[in-house]
This record gives sequence, C-alpha cells and structure tokens, in this order.
Amino acid sequence: MFKNYNMNQIILPLDLAITLQENDIAFLVHDLVEQIPQEAFAPFIKRTGCPAYHPRMMMKIILCAYTQSVFSGRKIEALLKDSVRMMWLAQDYQPTYRTINRFRVHPDAEILLRECFVQFRCHLVEKQQIDAEAIFIDGTKIEANANKFTFVWRKSVEKYSQSLVDKSNQIYDELVQQSIIPAIEQESPEELSVSELSAVVEKLGEVVEDMTQKINASDDTAERKRIRSARKLPKQWYKQFQNFLLRKQKYEQDMITFGERNSYSKTDPDATFMRMKDDYMKNGQLKAGYNVQIATEGQYTLAYDIFPNPTDTRTFIPFLNQIKEHFFSLPSYIVADAGYGSEENYQYVFEDQATTPLITYNMHRKEQTKKYKKNEFNTANWHYDPLADAYTCPNGQRLTFRHHSHKTDRYGFTRKYKVYECESCDGCPLRASCTKAKEGNNRKISYNEHWEQQKELIRTLLSEAKTGEIYAKRKIDVEPVFGFLKANLGFTRFSVRGKERAKNEMGFALMAVNLRKLAASGTRIA
Repeated sequence: MFKNYNMNQIILPLDLAITLQENDIAFLVHDLVEQIPQEAFAPFIKRTGCPAYHPRMMMKIILCAYTQSVFSGRKIEALLKDSVRMMWLAQDYQPTYRTINRFRVHPDAEILLRECFVQFRCHLVEKQQIDAEAIFIDGTKIEANANKFTFVWRKSVEKYSQSLVDKSNQIYDELVQQSIIPAIEQESPEELSVSELSAVVEKLGEVVEDMTQKINASDDTAERKRIRSARKLPKQWYKQFQNFLLRKQKYEQDMITFGERNSYSKTDPDATFMRMKDDYMKNGQLKAGYNVQIATEGQYTLAYDIFPNPTDTRTFIPFLNQIKEHFFSLPSYIVADAGYGSEENYQYVFEDQATTPLITYNMHRKEQTKKYKKNEFNTANWHYDPLADAYTCPNGQRLTFRHHSHKTDRYGFTRKYKVYECESCDGCPLRASCTKAKEGNNRKISYNEHWEQQKELIRTLLSEAKTGEIYAKRKIDVEPVFGFLKANLGFTRFSVRGKERAKNEMGFALMAVNLRKLAASGTRIA
C-alpha cells in the first residue's frame, strides 16, 4: 500500500507561503523590506519603456539569496526556479541574472540598504535586544574581485615619471641648442607639461614633414640622400616624444587614481593592495582588497562602510561621519581596539562629538608590564619637577625646557610638542643605553602634552567599573560578526568591481548575517 502519487493531478494549496515553516527566514526578509518607506523607491520609477520589476521584490530575492550564501547573479536566477521561499518572495516572477546584477550595483540601491539597516536597528531597540548605549567598531580586509598580479605602485610610477622628466628635458635642450625646433614657453623650467610635450611633438612633426616634402621635390639623388640622413634624428626624436607624451598622460592619470594610496589594481582601480590574513599564496603576497568597517551592538551590524586604505586609524573619523549622516546618532560610548587610538581620533570624539571613546592606544598594554615600569631609560619613568619644568635622567642630569615645536602630518593634522634638552651628555657612562644622538649632541625629549592628557583620561576610563565592563564586551560583540560573515555565510571575496558597487554588496552580505542571527533567535520583525 502506497500514498497517492499522481503527477497529472493539481495539488492545493497554490499559496507557497503555506508550505514554508513558521520561522522561515523568508518571512524576516519580507517583513524587513516591507518596512522601507515608499519614498525610498522613487528613484527606481521608470516613466518610459517596459515596466520594471518592483524594487521591493528585487531587494527581497537578493537578500534572501545572500542569507543562503548565494552571491552569483546566475545562481540567484537559478534559485528563483528551484527554491520555494524564493518563488514566494518573487511571486513567480523570474528576473534574469543581468537584471539582478544591474539592480544590486544600482547607485540608488545604497539608499534602500541604509533604510534596511535603520529599520532593523529600530526593531532591535523596540524589542530591547540592544540598549543603544554603545557601539563597537572594528574592521576587516576582504579581497576585491581583481586579478592577482595587476598592481600599480606609487613608488614605481614616481620613479619612472622622474626618469621621463629628466630624459625629455635633456633631449629638448639638445633640440633647442641645435636649432632643430624653436624654444617653447614653459610654465615650469623643471619639467615639460603634457601640453608642452604635445607642442614639441607638433613642432618635430612639422620639421619631419618639411624634410619629407623636400625629399619628394628634389631630383638630385645626392641631395635626397643628404636630407634623408638629416631627417633620421628628428624622426627618431619625434617618435620618442610621442612616447613621452603618452607616458606622461598615463603617469598623471595614475597619480589621480592613487589619491592618498600607495597602490591600486588595474582590474579594479578602487581596490588597494593589502596584506590579508587568509593568504592563499602562503608567501606574504599583497592582494587587492577593501577595508570593511562595521559598527555593532549585540552582535548585530548597525552600520557599515568600506575604504580603500588598509589602516583603521584613517577610517575612524569618516566612518563616524557616515554613521551620523545616514544611520543613527552617535551613542554615549564608542568602543574600538588600539588600531583606532590616535590623538586626532580622541580629539574628534571628545571635543567635536562630545561622546566618550573607549579606545585603547598601541602602548597601553605594554605600559602595564613590570619591565616597562622598571626601565630606567624609559622617559615616562623619569622624575619630573613641575616647578622647574625639567626632567632628571638616570645619570642625574637635568633636561630643561628649550622650545615649542609642532609637526604636521601629510593629512594636515598638527601635533604640538615641548622640547627638553639635557644640560650635558659629555662623558656620560650611560650614553650608549640612553640615546642614539651623535657625539657632541645632547639627549632631547619631545613631550606632547595634549596626547599624554588624552592617554591618562583613557587609562582612567578603562579602569572604572562601568566603562571597563563595556570595553570588555568588544571582543565578544564585534569580532564574532566577521566570523559569521566569512565562516558561516562564506563571504570572503567581492563578486563586483568598484568601491560603490562593492559597498552595496557588503550591505547585502551584512544584512544577511543579521537576518540569520535574528532567525536563530526565533523572533519576527513586526
């Protein structure tokens, strides 16, 4: 005896939602996207042509596919024909992979993604799953969709660019001295600009053309041979300056592409070559990638952004500005690891944002060790006399205040120092261990008062019970999100190229992690 099985019979119900489990993740995706305000979809409205698929439907199927670790446009298209939850979300529509790919990299899709994160956070706050008292910030590097050996390095471009300048100046001077071409008016005597190189090419072309016409017009074989011989060098220089012009244009474009970076990839110019933890080459090879920054609470990602620079220090302030502008107001506490600890970042949070940074600095842990505290050559352990404004070195010599100084880094931030100098280091038996200054020069100390005050305040905050407890949550709050993203979701490499497109894909992936975690908790988005 078997249960009835007939392929020619219509089976009810036709509503696919009934076939899904009550806690299926498709319902979370549906509820979240339905909460996006209607105004956010206005940029997608088409006035002409064939009606487009509704952006709500496109958002749902892409988010749902990402929760199933499917990131390829072709595989998402295949899911629409195989997966019950995808069929229900699409309501039997079957957009092609081209339509899916065009939508997820659409510039206005970023607005919809931000609305998803805003609505998701509002739900968490409403359900009291987060208290909105602090955010935990961290970053990770994810490989870009770029070929491995397509790097362009700033130092190489600068080197070859300078070589081009020297060579072109040398040949130009020879051309003028030999009266082959007249001198041109230069903006700078140090190098020929693109327009000036173009002018040299034009003048050399005229010289070569004039000689060619003379050769064609002459019937004297000896004369033709003489002119042809004289044309040889100008013709070579003409081709060489054409090459100089093309290289000059390329190098200038390269410098524009670099911006503040030291490298970029030819296949994805927005990506920078970074050292990744997961090095499949096993030789320390740099790979093109993006620095992904996230802000979390309760192991949920509340905001995100991607940056082409590998260091977290430089991403901190732009990321906080992005959070304020597009996601939510900054909470009372901003928590991050030592990679974000700098004078500029502390100043921004303390003074400009009037919030509290629970961010360590690079030397914080080392300063707690006995070895550091007992090192007599460490200037932090030297006795300071506030009345005389002087330090005393291990040999008993006084270092008195001499002058103020300041240093401005390449990003425009200025640090102010008080410089102290030893009265005399001549004949000091401890000189070799105390200073690397040349003989005849005394030991100097540069003291950044503002930075030392900031560090003292951070040490105090981290030693207090409440703030110390909040900081202790950092590792168990933000770090697991990257584990969920890479290990559980399997998102280890972008499938699109360009910073803005990669940012959209990162938003889909992080929201997929959020939805999977929320689904595991058994709650719904109402």
